[in-house]
Amino acid sequence: MLLIAEDDQNVRAMFERIFRDAGFTVLTETDGLAALHAIVRERPDVVLTDFDMPRLNGLELCRAIRGHHQLSDTPVAIISGSLAPGDPRAVEAQLCATLVKPFTREALVAAVRRLVDGGRHHHDAEPSPCPAAQSPSGAARA
Repeated sequence: MLLIAEDDQNVRAMFERIFRDAGFTVLTETDGLAALHAIVRERPDVVLTDFDMPRLNGLELCRAIRGHHQLSDTPVAIISGSLAPGDPRAVEAQLCATLVKPFTREALVAAVRRLVDGGRHHHDAEPSPCPAAQSPSGAARA
């Protein structure tokens, strides 16, 4: 299951359609706090979050996931037009992928599929199985 946290209704609907068409089971939420509650309840395989959202932004959501003992191994990707791979904020939040706008539908689905295929993982293991640790810039990019 993929949880998408996106506050823009049109973007959320587009992402939901893209991922359902690609064979994913999708759950959507409209803000970071609602997404966190859904993540606790549903335990999705991957979280895809927008950067700018009300109540918890994408980085705050990722930090909350990493700080939760039952969720800390959940792969998280963030979508942003301003947060580049390797940004210290992305590294500190332990994001697994930074998807920089603009990107193609194919690149978006491929990035999320890589996270699903990689599975749950902890970020304190050495060497880290996180895709971000494998990238020289510090975060996987679509």
